[in-house]
Formats: sequence, structure tokens, C-alpha cells
Amino acid sequence: MTKHSIAAFCALTLAAFGFASSSLAADPSSPVSSVSQDDGKDVKETKDVKEQVKESCITGDIGVTVLNEYISRGLVQVDQGVVVQPYLDLYFKLYEGTGFINKVVLNVGLWSSVHSHVEPPGNQSTVRNWYEFDYTPGVAVTFAKNFTFTASYFEFDSPGQSFNTARSLNFNLAYDDTDLLGKFALHPHFTYLREITAPGAAGLGYPPNGNYYEIGLAPSYTAGPVTFTVPLTVGLGSEGFYLGSTYGYFSAGLQASIPISFIPDCYGKWTFSGGYTWYNLGSSATDVTASGRRSQNVFQGSVGLTF
Repeated sequence: MTKHSIAAFCALTLAAFGFASSSLAADPSSPVSSVSQDDGKDVKETKDVKEQVKESCITGDIGVTVLNEYISRGLVQVDQGVVVQPYLDLYFKLYEGTGFINKVVLNVGLWSSVHSHVEPPGNQSTVRNWYEFDYTPGVAVTFAKNFTFTASYFEFDSPGQSFNTARSLNFNLAYDDTDLLGKFALHPHFTYLREITAPGAAGLGYPPNGNYYEIGLAPSYTAGPVTFTVPLTVGLGSEGFYLGSTYGYFSAGLQASIPISFIPDCYGKWTFSGGYTWYNLGSSATDVTASGRRSQNVFQGSVGLTF
């Protein structure tokens, strides 16, 4: 074995255990140089893999909201005690492109409402405080860049046996007018809900055969880290959703949200929100309210995580 062969053998052996000198690694004529070049390739591939992981097709949000009152589509469910509403939403991106159809997302939502005040009085269920559990699978299609149409199936169940199961089909069209109005964007949406056959009803009429219509705006303004939103909503009904009334309710509120910045980004984006909503109920919605008040005041606070 020649001196050059012995030197090369020793250099390769040292390189295998990480003892190669920088001068050997930098010399393209050295047998070690090929090992160093491969190491650089591995580092680059690792970085590429990390970048791909960041572009996940699965996103979601999870959190909990605490309120003094629970109102659903202008119908007061409970106006006493404390209401706690945890939620979880998952979004699976199925398609994304630059054509007329920009994105298609499969979404699954889970939502509950737990009450300190039990309804109806005398409920003896072992989970009587668990007033409501909903699951809402659906598909959202974003088109023409700024329009999103979502079709969902809603099922409203009561683990605490406070009401009979209700089912509906829900269709929502939202328009992001930021490109048009900039910081004065109104973010309008229109929702149509159709009750379908079930033991219970989402509205006031029975058997469930009603239609619910919702028109809403949600202008917002950001000042430093705080985002203020002013949600405005009108709820209307037909085919007995609000019995003999068309007008269900009007609501206006002020919400403020701020990121929880002390939590590291590796744990997702956390946000704290708080707000107030005023409701003006229609005649039918007022008649079925225990307090008989047309005007309702709801205060809420929530903590949420998006990932």
C-alpha cells in the first residue's frame, strides 16, 4: 500500500467519525470532499422537508367561550347562570388553484353549550348541564378570489335531554370586499337554513319545515395589536320558523380581540376576545322568552387557538 493510499484510507476513516479537518473537506481533490458534499445535500433536503411541513393541508381552531346568556337565531335558550361553549373546527384543503375556483375545503365542526342553570326545570339527566352538542360537516368553495360558498349539514343534539334532536341544511355565501373597500370593508354574508325532518325543530314551528334567512355585516378596524369588529345581523323566517312572524331579530355588537403574544408560536396562534351584543327580538321570539323581554344583552369572553 503506497503512502498516498494509506493517507487516503486514514482520512476516510476519520471522516466517518466526524474528525475530518476543514482543510481536507475544502480540498476538492481530497477523498473526504465527496463526504462533505453529501452532508450539505442532506442539510438542504432537511430544510426542504421542514418547509413542506409548514404548508399543511390540515388546519383548525379550538377554544372556549363564556357568556351570560345563550341566544340562537334570535331564540333565547337560557338567560340565567353561566354558559360555557367549547368548540373545535378542522379544515382539510382538497384543492387550491388560480382559476375561477380558488380553493375547496372540507370542514368538520364540533360545538357544545354547557349551562349552570338547568333547562327544563326538574331535568334528572346525569348530564343535565350539557344542554347542546352540534356537529356540522360541510364543504367550502372559494371562487372569483373573494367569494366563499359553504354548504353544511347541521345536527343539534341535547345530551342532557333538554330538547329533541333538530336537523337542517345550511348554506352561506360570504364576500371579502377588502380589495374593494380596503380598511372600510364590510365583510357581508348571507345565510339560508332549511329545516329537515327530525324529532325536534331549529325554529318555533312543528313539524320542522321552516326557512331561516340571515343577512350580516362585520366591519372591523385594527389599532395596534387589537382588532375591533362590529357585527350587525338581521334574522328572518318563513314557513313557520318564527311561527306567524317574518321578523326574527336584529343584533348589533362590539367585539375586541388581541393575540396572546407570550405563548410561543410553536403552540399555535392564541387569541383572547371579549365583547357585547344587543338583541332586538321579534314578537314571536319575545313571546317564548321566559323573561318576556324584547331587548336582550349578551356579554362574552373567549380564548381560542388556530393552527
